Amino acid sequence: MSTNDPRLAATASSVRGAVDMTHGAGGRAMAELIRDVFQRHLANEFLAQGNDAALLGTVSGRLVMATDAHVISPLFFPGGDIGALAVHGTINDVAMIGARPLWLSASFILEEGFPLAELERIVVSMALAARDAGVPVVTGDTKVVEKGKGDGVFISTTGVGVLADGTDVSGGNARPGDAILVSGTMGDHGVAILSKREHLGFETEIASDSQPLHDLAAAMLAAIPGIRVLRDPTRGGLSAALNEIAQQSKVGMVIREAAVPVKPEVAAACELLGLDPLNVANEGKLIAICAAQDAETLLAAIRAHPKGQDAAIIGQIVADQQALVRMETRLGGMRLIDWIVGEQLPRIC
Repeated sequence: MSTNDPRLAATASSVRGAVDMTHGAGGRAMAELIRDVFQRHLANEFLAQGNDAALLGTVSGRLVMATDAHVISPLFFPGGDIGALAVHGTINDVAMIGARPLWLSASFILEEGFPLAELERIVVSMALAARDAGVPVVTGDTKVVEKGKGDGVFISTTGVGVLADGTDVSGGNARPGDAILVSGTMGDHGVAILSKREHLGFETEIASDSQPLHDLAAAMLAAIPGIRVLRDPTRGGLSAALNEIAQQSKVGMVIREAAVPVKPEVAAACELLGLDPLNVANEGKLIAICAAQDAETLLAAIRAHPKGQDAAIIGQIVADQQALVRMETRLGGMRLIDWIVGEQLPRIC
């Protein structure tokens, strides 16, 4: 969700002041914060129960749960903010095993002195992202730490979903001969964050790709129910995600550099900063692995969806006891795509 979404300004109230220790003390100030900021914007039938735990409905299928923590810096960036990112990231974690996300929880760690208006802006963004995705925040918690012991706000989210019987999507399912696809351009999110963190003035603003992918994943599974693997390449980017899958499945991979979609402005920024787009985080793209004979059908299904118009087949699975990921370069050579060493871009999500 864009930070320019007019609903952000239209929904926010005139909250003033800053977070102080009383907002986490369990008294009147805390009750007012929960009522005026969290309950006001995240309102739904489950939160309205008013209990410490949400009583949820029954589901048919296997339950799925994922949890994530968000410590991004800066909190607001082109294409999103920590609130929308917390919703999108956890929805996507649930969706990447083929499940339908149903509910979210959210826990906020607030630093004393954080402006209440900025907190409300984050909560509004989170509420809009959850409603747009059809996945409500049904329960939550708030804690306050002393000034200097946090960084404004940290958010931890948990998602619960349901997986239909017969669906088997896992990082351990890749087989030699399978095709590797991506749903769009790589590196957008990480470069967008870095551009604001380092105050880099690119001619074209690079926006994060942060978005929920459960609807895209559902459309893909409807087209090819036998998809073997889905994975969103977040921290560590495409290279880390492919290496994770290779290790899980005990296979090798060969991808083609010329086939990996990267926006020209992202490629230029990475070249300027000495980064490899394959190592840069994404928050709204996915990797899919399927049988070779299904690849073109799956590609067409992804491209038919608004969130997959830049999709591409980028390589194939090969037999390899070492589970290495290699790339055919544009010059015709072969390069090892290994795990990055250290932290290339800290505090990215």
